[in-house]
Amino acid sequence: MLWALIIVIVVNGVRAPIERIGQGGTPTGMPVTPTGNGFPEADASAFAGQFAAAYLNFDGAKPDERAERLKPFLPEGAERQFGWNGLGRMSAGAFQLSGIEVVDSQNAVVTVFAQSGAQRWKLSVPVYYSNGKFVVSGRPALLPAGGAAGLPQAPEPDHDDTAEGELRPQLEGFFKAYAAGDATQLQRFVAQGVTLDGFGGKVTLAELKSVSAPPGGATREITVVVVWALATGATPVPSSSPDSAAESGGLEQAYRLTVEKQGDNWYVKAIRGATRDAG
Repeated sequence: MLWALIIVIVVNGVRAPIERIGQGGTPTGMPVTPTGNGFPEADASAFAGQFAAAYLNFDGAKPDERAERLKPFLPEGAERQFGWNGLGRMSAGAFQLSGIEVVDSQNAVVTVFAQSGAQRWKLSVPVYYSNGKFVVSGRPALLPAGGAAGLPQAPEPDHDDTAEGELRPQLEGFFKAYAAGDATQLQRFVAQGVTLDGFGGKVTLAELKSVSAPPGGATREITVVVVWALATGATPVPSSSPDSAAESGGLEQAYRLTVEKQGDNWYVKAIRGATRDAG
């Protein structure tokens, strides 16, 4: 009997810590945190973005419009303007998710980016979730989004003037064909086996502004700055004064090209956006 009692004590002593390990070491009476938080983050982010669009757009001349837009987001009995004093005017847009802090399976704080004029903002929105529905559970918080990062001065790159002179006329032809999306013309300027779609006439080449080619061998990575002319799509209206909006818009764009020299000609192997403007 004594040996039986000793065996029972030993077995129970070994089993207890094993069971605690299997339970994640959670003390008795404490709830086990689920592996997934159970909170629908994507839907909550969309809900908060829509709320921000209603909340950050107001006009003192039309306060009722904002109140109506806010209704689907606010809890029953909430003040209809949700903290706005009914004065002034604000127009915001470009709403994008910044981040989400999940508190538990029903509560989270969603932060979205917004822009009003030249000012960027963050808006943190407390959100409650239940039975497939959301509601803004408290006053939001407007936060600064920060300014532009300080960009260090890039070192002046080395230039191969001879290569740049050779490349310029060929690249003018390439970018004209690239703008037109003319597959036959493009094949004259690209390396064998390379296929590019081009813009299909949606833009035209206004100017080949610069070509920057470093010293190197037959294959090089170069930077090219072009100006695209974009049609406005508007029908010009006769007027005594010029209409700037009716003219073709111009956009300066920087590209990074991999080019390969074969004989006396350079051919484009790849085109993509430039990392930094070359001097």
